[in-house]
Amino acid sequence: MIQTETAAARYANIEDWTSLDLVEGIVEGQFAAISAVHAARVTIAEAIARAAERLSKGGRFVYLGAGTSGRIATQDAAELPPTFNWPYERAISLMAGGDAAFIKAIEGAEDGETEAPRELDNHGIGENDVVIGLAASGRTPFVVSGLKHAREKGALTIGILNSRGGKVGEVSEIEILLETGSELLAGSTRMKAGTAQKAALNCISTGVMIKLGYVYKGLMVEMRPTNEKLRRRAADIVARITGADQVEAQAKLLEADYSIKHACLMIEKSLSRVEAEQALEQAGGNLRKAMEAS
Repeated sequence: MIQTETAAARYANIEDWTSLDLVEGIVEGQFAAISAVHAARVTIAEAIARAAERLSKGGRFVYLGAGTSGRIATQDAAELPPTFNWPYERAISLMAGGDAAFIKAIEGAEDGETEAPRELDNHGIGENDVVIGLAASGRTPFVVSGLKHAREKGALTIGILNSRGGKVGEVSEIEILLETGSELLAGSTRMKAGTAQKAALNCISTGVMIKLGYVYKGLMVEMRPTNEKLRRRAADIVARITGADQVEAQAKLLEADYSIKHACLMIEKSLSRVEAEQALEQAGGNLRKAMEAS
């Protein structure tokens, strides 16, 4: 039995519920989704630690999914470059049915077992890569075949599923089971299951970036200031870290070509841009280590 597709007796008459009751029921499901993620916190923490180890060696985040799960995975992948300056080529999302399936459902695409292995081979998946497969049912052939192939290639495989006993967990090194149960709309996994998947991915990708030194004092020091709003935010970050005023923070950012890390080092340690670049390189890109170096 696939738990996410079962119909709960409680929701048998939801068409008669008031609008307020509908909101209460839907929001209640979101709380249940977060509870399911919390229940899996130990396994998620393991995934963070082991993924960070692989990615520190130059590996890539690779996501596998179909339908709702694939779109949720793609959102996580798409947010890594602007938030953490993570290279686009190191955040890969593979969707059953190809790119067209991101915005339009392609029926039957998830049932194929050759597409994911082929795409993984096209990307040269290897032992430093982290492959995350998501499937609410835990049985999606596209995801199962991809995870199995990636594991054979030596990649770290993480399976995220919402129904106990799914093959996604069996073929993965790390199984993250998020038992969200029946949906308010039976089988509509964009509801509780989708929320739980997104929250779990938030934990994994953000946790990994923190472990890799892409965050300093809770601030996005790797952020790409690509517009005026983000440039103001970057100046605020530099000022907060260094104690500089806005004028100095903005001037150093401009001199550092809007690298927050370099600007902070230039102010805090009175370095030139070249010296700041060298200091950060010696610290492996970790701002905390560079700031604390003698």
